[in-house]
Amino acid sequence: MIGILALQGAYEAHAKALTSLGAEAKLIRRPDQLHGLDGLILPGGESTTFLRHLERDGFFAVLYEFVRQTPTFGTCAGVILLAKEVHNPSQASLGALDITVERNAYGRQLDSTILVTPTELPGGPLEMIFIRAPRITRTGPVVQTLATRDVHLEGKQVRSPILIRQGHLLAATFHPELSADTRIHQFFLQMVAKRQALTSALPAESL
Repeated sequence: MIGILALQGAYEAHAKALTSLGAEAKLIRRPDQLHGLDGLILPGGESTTFLRHLERDGFFAVLYEFVRQTPTFGTCAGVILLAKEVHNPSQASLGALDITVERNAYGRQLDSTILVTPTELPGGPLEMIFIRAPRITRTGPVVQTLATRDVHLEGKQVRSPILIRQGHLLAATFHPELSADTRIHQFFLQMVAKRQALTSALPAESL
């Protein structure tokens, strides 16, 4: 059972991708609906709008604890919500993912683009749809980079992470739900399954 934060954004597209892979998708609009989920997707949208919605009914506080314990996948604005530090401008976040992120780093919506880029996932290069994407400017020591893109900054070309993992957290600065390629959603479901297997193998007193 995978929840999708359905306050805004392309949450229906995430649900379609999950169900095509045999998972059950549940749209989440209240904090009490987080109970019983095996994983959660924080979709794209406008991160400040997400924060306004999360101010209601103690949703932010519940989500803050949830993402520290349960597999969570953030895409675009979802990456901003998960990040430890947010710039351009600064704003509140869940602070679970040890990264620094810059909002709207690639320009206006007209500057959105589609790339086909290699990743650490099997199956060859992956289609990636960027819409007013954030840029990850720093990753912590336990963050694994699964894909990057070239970025021109101050006359220099640098590689910026665009798909990362930190333990039970996955983050993509693009929109995999808008592509017909479901490998990233499949990868997240595998993360959820491995987390379940690990949890069930632990002795009860350690839980």
